[in-house]
Amino acid sequence: VVICPGFGNDSIDYDTPLGQPSEVGLKSVLARRGFEPENIYTVPVKRSDWIRVAGGLLDVGFYTNNAKPTGRGYGWYIDRLKQSVDQAYEESGGEKVILMAHSAGGWLARAAMSSGEWSTDSDGTGVRTADRVQCLVTLGAIHRVPEDESKCVTRGCLKFTDTEYPGTFLEGEGIKYITVGGSAVVGDNRKDEELLLAEDSSESLLEADEIYSKRGEGSAARVAFTSYEAVSGKGGLIGDGVVPFAWTQLEGAKNVELPGVVHSINEAGTTLPSDRWYGSEMIIDRWLPIVLKESGLSSKSSRSDQSGSNSSPFAGFQEWASKLIAKPEENVASSR
Repeated sequence: VVICPGFGNDSIDYDTPLGQPSEVGLKSVLARRGFEPENIYTVPVKRSDWIRVAGGLLDVGFYTNNAKPTGRGYGWYIDRLKQSVDQAYEESGGEKVILMAHSAGGWLARAAMSSGEWSTDSDGTGVRTADRVQCLVTLGAIHRVPEDESKCVTRGCLKFTDTEYPGTFLEGEGIKYITVGGSAVVGDNRKDEELLLAEDSSESLLEADEIYSKRGEGSAARVAFTSYEAVSGKGGLIGDGVVPFAWTQLEGAKNVELPGVVHSINEAGTTLPSDRWYGSEMIIDRWLPIVLKESGLSSKSSRSDQSGSNSSPFAGFQEWASKLIAKPEENVASSR
């Protein structure tokens, strides 16, 4: 597994988020479900690295909304992502990678997968993306540009990715796509009105609301409105508090909706930890078994059981998932 951090995130956010014990981090959550810890990688990113996005100012395309993801703004991230995938592939003995891409890491992973040409070996042999990647699962990722493309904060990088590698672009080569999005907060720009939360109001959301109120921002719903408007052009949508749900879905993918789930390790705009984000202990089992089904790991598990051996680094995960796979999925809506 290679975890792809979201914009503004640090690799440590998926290990010891907000200074909490490592048991809380996504890496530990995965390890408790059978993934071998040494086979869980995170693209190495420091929070300060994101200032490099400003390097896009040196690209002519930045000013015409035609920047490319491999340019000065985001090229460094794509290089590190591909290096992490190659490292995981080699150190696992040639096992294809599951990309777990959070937030902006989702569309950046699509950009890294590109047209299917991954790299060229030292002997000149071409390596396909499908030789390295088994599936892409995105968590609260932005897959669409705003209705007014000129307002896209990526200045053309996302548009390029979605135009050149639309939808499940490499599905024909065997790569599976799963997109996961939360529907927890309805954006509402009314400062003093009642909170609009979809179904589940977590304690951390209510605490965040108190902070927003003290800062004059009103509520989680108002903060979500501002974020949704920046992402999509529409503020009054439902989403994970940062990204509207509709923008997290990719045409042709296995699209999963998680009611009550929020965007990241913290409540948006605060330092309050959240136990309702995509990678938390109480949420992950609502989408991880779907990854198993879509990626074909369940069938591998069955074959290995019949042969009496399984040397795959996914072996522990397969054993965990085989016990869960037959259970009905609750609080999940999925579609193609």
